[in-house]
Amino acid sequence: MPIGFVVSTVVSPIRQLSYPTRTRQWQNGAPGSNIPERTRAYFTRLQTGEFWCGDLGLTIISIALIIFTLVILPLHNAGLPGRFVFDLLIVTLMIFGALAVGKSRIANLLTIIIVLAGVLVLWASAVYATPVLHELKCVFSIAVLILYIRIVLLIMFRHGPITWSRMQGGVSAYLLLGLLWASGFHLVELMSPGSFHFVSNPMDFDQLSGKLIYFSFATLTTVGFGDVTPIHPIARSLAIAEAVVGRLCPAIFIDALVAMAVQSRPKS
Repeated sequence: MPIGFVVSTVVSPIRQLSYPTRTRQWQNGAPGSNIPERTRAYFTRLQTGEFWCGDLGLTIISIALIIFTLVILPLHNAGLPGRFVFDLLIVTLMIFGALAVGKSRIANLLTIIIVLAGVLVLWASAVYATPVLHELKCVFSIAVLILYIRIVLLIMFRHGPITWSRMQGGVSAYLLLGLLWASGFHLVELMSPGSFHFVSNPMDFDQLSGKLIYFSFATLTTVGFGDVTPIHPIARSLAIAEAVVGRLCPAIFIDALVAMAVQSRPKS
């Protein structure tokens, strides 16, 4: 699913994005346009695409995801605060990113509804720790993370010069893939308890989530310490798929960026 998603869903529309052109149209005005100069300048300042076309948008989301994945999530069970703040920050950034790359109001509205619904279910499951709410949380997390990956890849492979922010986008997409598979593992374990064997069994839903996030990134990077083992056939299939994607994605990202850099060079 992730390979087909990256190749068919993301790569095909990315060539159609051209934010600098859109910005110049607002700044200079289309031929025959009756839009007042002040109105044009006002909308130019408000364009969310400007935030994402530069290095700032992908830089902030990359730093937030690195701190969230490598610090907040592993140490959350130890009482480290800050998850709410990072959840809110990532959601806000991704909503603005969806508005920047969205091509229709309906698509933007659906994206915002899915993201906000996922956030509400996430926070509800934290307050009322019931199996049904946690299963819903996993389902919405999978949907939201797929949207996040699509947004990051659309911005990463947009038209324009190849900058350091493109590599940061690749890091963000890689981390989001690990979180996506962790949500899938969590859903499998909730629907079929015993799908994973743990050296030390988790005591609650938060510990289960933390252990499966740890297992997901160990599998994505093909480390495999062995303290968490998939038992159920679906869990094993997901683990194999994640290991394959973990090896292929960095190579695909680098090759795509190199190809874009070569194509963007002026012909002598």
